[in-house]
Amino acid sequence: MIAGTAPRAGGLTNREVHKAIAAIPDPELPVLTIGDLGMVHRVQVSHDLILVRILPTFVGCPAIELISNAIRDRLAPFGRPVDVGTTFEVPWTSDRISRRGRRSLEAAGIAPPSDPALVRCPWCASARVAMDSAFGPTLCRALYYCRDCRQPFEALKSV
Repeated sequence: MIAGTAPRAGGLTNREVHKAIAAIPDPELPVLTIGDLGMVHRVQVSHDLILVRILPTFVGCPAIELISNAIRDRLAPFGRPVDVGTTFEVPWTSDRISRRGRRSLEAAGIAPPSDPALVRCPWCASARVAMDSAFGPTLCRALYYCRDCRQPFEALKSV
């Protein structure tokens, strides 16, 4: 919820804060930003506080603390206290990843989330792929192998 039409609170709008934090790179997948991932759920600016609520991509995601700290650091120049927290008010799903984010994943050789039966190789677009392991370097990724171009690749899991 980003109320860009909300009145300015001491010269700062919700939209300005959202824009500032949406550009923060994801610590596990730096080709994506937290804006690309659709993690920013709520921004509320008042005269004495900036409140930010983010949606974890996975329960127990180890990157949440790093992301929260990056948000605090990015908002520090605005000169007011920052309250960053997670929420499960709505579930995060891989549908929240932007088109730009999906293109960035493919350009980095990572298949964007899809039904496991529909995963395509990000290098050659072949559908002749095999899952090597459901467990990748992080909870949100799986390891695949392309039978056509013979390249290994990661795929984001669909949630």
